[in-house]
Amino acid sequence: MVETQAVVGEKTGSTAIPEFKNFINGQWKPAKSGRTFQSINPANPSDIVGIFPASDKQDVDEAVAVAKKAYEEWRLYPAPKRAEILFRAGQIFAERKEELSRELTREMGKVLAEARGDIQEVIDMVFYAAGEGRRMFGNTTPSELKNKFAMSVRMPIGVIACITPWNFPMAIPSWKIAPALVAGNTVIFKPASDTPLVATRFVEILEEAGLPAGVLNMVTGGGGAVGDAILEHPDVRLVSFTGSCEVGRHVNEKCAPTFKRVSLEMGGKNATIVMDDANLDLAVDGIIWGAFGTAGQRCTATSRVIVQKGIYPKLRDKLVEKAKSLKLGYGLDPGVDVGPVINEASLKKIEKYVQIGQEDGAKLICGGHRATSAGSGWFFEPTIFDEVKPNMRIAQEEIFGPVTALIPVSDLKEALHVANDIEFGLSTAIYTKNVNQAFEAIRDLDAGITYVNAPTIGAEVHLPFGGTKNTGNGHREAAEACLDIFTEWKTVYIDYSDKLQRAQIDPAE
Repeated sequence: MVETQAVVGEKTGSTAIPEFKNFINGQWKPAKSGRTFQSINPANPSDIVGIFPASDKQDVDEAVAVAKKAYEEWRLYPAPKRAEILFRAGQIFAERKEELSRELTREMGKVLAEARGDIQEVIDMVFYAAGEGRRMFGNTTPSELKNKFAMSVRMPIGVIACITPWNFPMAIPSWKIAPALVAGNTVIFKPASDTPLVATRFVEILEEAGLPAGVLNMVTGGGGAVGDAILEHPDVRLVSFTGSCEVGRHVNEKCAPTFKRVSLEMGGKNATIVMDDANLDLAVDGIIWGAFGTAGQRCTATSRVIVQKGIYPKLRDKLVEKAKSLKLGYGLDPGVDVGPVINEASLKKIEKYVQIGQEDGAKLICGGHRATSAGSGWFFEPTIFDEVKPNMRIAQEEIFGPVTALIPVSDLKEALHVANDIEFGLSTAIYTKNVNQAFEAIRDLDAGITYVNAPTIGAEVHLPFGGTKNTGNGHREAAEACLDIFTEWKTVYIDYSDKLQRAQIDPAE
């Protein structure tokens, strides 16, 4: 068994703060500069989770060189054998689900039940990707010429960079790293600086499962020092990024000069439509979960609720009543429904949008303030705005916090127009008992995901995940689609006629 990577560092009182390192070529190494940064518990900022390398271009260059060298052997390793390593990793994740979940809650803030869901998604995705080791199918097809065979096969790309966010600090790395590895690529992993501990645990488990040295390398640090060095490196062939539109645009621009492939999964401003005939209590439960689960810090969070006017007053009142009953606090404490937001900057951004909403004329009917009674951490009350117009900023811009906006509409046609009239297109939902309305919404909602009588959150790994418009650049993660990102198609022709044959050329007379 590989030892958990942590050594005693500086102390706070009598409690030692563990120090962690980068993972390069199968070894745990400090940043070449010697600089470090701290990961902090967002529910209790005085609780330092660990100390991590503040890496820079030197560390990235070493990691890429190692990954490039390791690729030459890893790409020849049979895909079913690569899959067996992932399968062993999935078993380890399953065995350690509880301890990983508790560390995730401490570092990221989501309540324990949601942290367990994050780890379960890792388990599901790693097992799914392992299955792809025996399902990396190409196609065979008849040739237009005699005695000629034609087929297509999937090939690995090379050194892949995976840049991941803090809100799903285990699940999202698994969406990227597991399929990249099973396809035969080597990986440079740059986790979010808010959640490097659980990223370290992710790497430790893959190492323990038997992944060869150099195949997966992790470099921690800031987006400027580490991220840009990755984006600009000529030997990185593809960058898979999940995060904000602002950073995604930067990723795209930085990768353009070297013609890197780029897979972007970015923002959302997700709408739940509630029709007059909906199951009201079901809709309320779904909206509360979609809007305030993970403290609203999901790209699929329900940040807009588009409601037909006949049911609007009842739905509004029930939502406010239920939102006010939610308990905020440390996610490891029993009975807590909503944890903190990730850091002070995020909390201030949410406060700013609450102010913008009020200045634009929306009516604040629930929450809207920092929840100091929940503890010393970065807690924000579940917040609901009433009388929101579709063109208001709080109905157009991603807030990434526990804030949702109620928008009244007359009918389904207006609801669909309002839902689509944004720059994003990730997740949507509709509550209705009318099958005709449900199918019309499925057809007309401009989004990558649509739920019927369910909230906007809850994706499953065997179905494609991603969106339209500014949510991404057309790629999908998870499911079979994961291989489309991390492989190249190669077309193969085998002519066994023993003579020159010319496709598309008329035979000589």
